[in-house]
Amino acid sequence: MNDPKPQPHGWLILDKPRGLGSTQAVGAVKRCLRNAGYGKVKVGHGGTLDPLAEGVLMIALGEATKLAGRMLDADKIYEFTIQFGEETSTLDTEGEVVATSDRRPPRAAVAAILEHFTGPIEQAPPAYSAIKVDGRRAYDRARAGEEVEMKLRSVTVHSLEVLGGGAAGDIGSAFATTAGRPDPYDPAAPLELADSITLVAHVSKGTYIRSLARDIAHALGTVGHVTYLRRSKAGPFTANQAISLDTLEEIGKGARLEDHLLPLEAGLDGILALSLNPESAQAVRQGRVISGLPNPDGLHLATLDGVPVALMELSGGTATVVRGFNIA
Repeated sequence: MNDPKPQPHGWLILDKPRGLGSTQAVGAVKRCLRNAGYGKVKVGHGGTLDPLAEGVLMIALGEATKLAGRMLDADKIYEFTIQFGEETSTLDTEGEVVATSDRRPPRAAVAAILEHFTGPIEQAPPAYSAIKVDGRRAYDRARAGEEVEMKLRSVTVHSLEVLGGGAAGDIGSAFATTAGRPDPYDPAAPLELADSITLVAHVSKGTYIRSLARDIAHALGTVGHVTYLRRSKAGPFTANQAISLDTLEEIGKGARLEDHLLPLEAGLDGILALSLNPESAQAVRQGRVISGLPNPDGLHLATLDGVPVALMELSGGTATVVRGFNIA
């Protein structure tokens, strides 16, 4: 029997399809690596993506799993479609309709209102979410028929715009009166009403797109829910780096993992570098403090000959280990 291949350390960025859970995706990666002869590999994901959502899912392999928690704090970019007229219990297509409205907002009004949801905002997470309420997951309480009161939380929406840049119909101003650009405040002017709208949001950790969609619809005097949700960027990782499930299956059949595996340090975008010599690297691996360094204060990735050794916090020329890596 052949010996298992050397343990891989790094990131596989998966373009998760709709309908697949994040835990299922991790299981699929484990199975493919096992089939490819890598033996038992530590595998984790860097932030849950709902089964009804698609797009960038960060899969950490080997020592990169020690960084998966950092991805939870990363900014993310989503594309999402709000369908106006119906609000559901889950705020997406999975739930039951709980409110309806005949009102459809003018497309110019949608574009105009987005600035009110940009910057620091407060939002109530969906009742169907993994947040714990009195020790139990909110979605467990909601599924049991309990009334779940979700507390407001502070998040940041760095940018929010209509997909493609600008409102559908290319209305440059909500007050434009030239031909084909009606004044929305003129009751005699025809308005282009929106049954749905697709937006792009760059958001901080903890932001719920379903809640954002609900609140935008309410602000427009109607109700709505998310019918499409795609994560196009998470931390430093983008959709351009993502592989399909078909490509993952090919790896399981013998295709080169190295062609798609991103290095561990790819998840540390913006972290300062600290080069070690063999003696200092040995000290770091033993968890010892290193002093007398000229490097600036802050978090550093310490390496020996380009191989990650540890994340280290520097202060006043002294470096302490935050997280060590065991990479041969």
